[in-house]
Amino acid sequence: MVGWHLLVFVVGLAGLTYFADRFVVGAAQVAARLQVSTVVTGALIIGFGTSAPELVVSTLAALTEGAEGTALAMGNIVGSNVANLTLVLAIPALVFRGVRIENGGRRMAALSASGVTIFAALLLFVEPSPWWEGVLWGGVLLLLTVVALRVVFRLGERFGGVPPPDTTEGASPWVWTVAGLIGTVFFAALVVWSATSIAHDLGWTGGFVGFALVAVGTSLPELVTALAAARRRESGLILGNLLGSNLFNSLLVGAAVFLANPLANGPTPYDMESGLPRLPLVFMVALSWGVIVFMTPWLAWVRRASFTGPDGKFSFMAPFRGFKELRGKGKIVWLEAVVLLGAYAGLVVWLASSFATV
Repeated sequence: MVGWHLLVFVVGLAGLTYFADRFVVGAAQVAARLQVSTVVTGALIIGFGTSAPELVVSTLAALTEGAEGTALAMGNIVGSNVANLTLVLAIPALVFRGVRIENGGRRMAALSASGVTIFAALLLFVEPSPWWEGVLWGGVLLLLTVVALRVVFRLGERFGGVPPPDTTEGASPWVWTVAGLIGTVFFAALVVWSATSIAHDLGWTGGFVGFALVAVGTSLPELVTALAAARRRESGLILGNLLGSNLFNSLLVGAAVFLANPLANGPTPYDMESGLPRLPLVFMVALSWGVIVFMTPWLAWVRRASFTGPDGKFSFMAPFRGFKELRGKGKIVWLEAVVLLGAYAGLVVWLASSFATV
């Protein structure tokens, strides 16, 4: 049965990736028709669109699989956020020799990290029992999603640049948006069913399956989009894609899971035995804020740092003036990419050896 469930899982991921991509393309073209700026397109349209697999998979898991499904859903959210900040950011940086940081990138990263921190704090310190507490905290996350949307639009107005051109005709963008959403929902259901079946067959915990298996699959749209954007030298879309995705994963998808579990199952709390330990949550938060450090041009500053002033004399402030000159010129290079990939691999190996089974 494991082989059959694995086959269904692979088919589900393939269909999920294809239809999620169609949904993103359609949504981006709709945004072009509506004259939405490029930053909003990257962070809001594409970031939200590539979060569609996580949203559907996590919500269905929490609705249909009880406490085990909720553990899988939470593992999916955490795993997707970590995969976005490691695999999705590092692989394009290695393949295309770096990812340049556009204006507004660090502000978007700070907004995304704030959403991730709030979500992690709820998982670490809040146990939604009785059931109405889950509904309450889900409502809080929904409200914060609305606030985050407003901030994203403001960032778009300040740093967004010109709207992308509309090269489409007829109703095809709207058709692909709707068809992509329907296909995403259908194949997400296959992924949830097959993933929980694999977990039962192998004795793996729902949290580990969500983090290491489902999350990588649902992060494929982000990776495909990031590679395509890197190939076109659209680094702003890469950062908007993964940072917007993490923001919506933490707030919108988190809200859906907090609401879905108590509404479907009554007073069924998050199953800590089948969930994730604390380290991946702490790692997710630290990584979200640490990426902001990677976005600063510190390597270039170290290479160019000098205590010699313009007049050739010693100046304690000279290195800091040099750093100011590099503002807006940050770049994720191969060294940071290797560090990110190594950190992800180490975390997955540790989870597999310590917490994969009940």
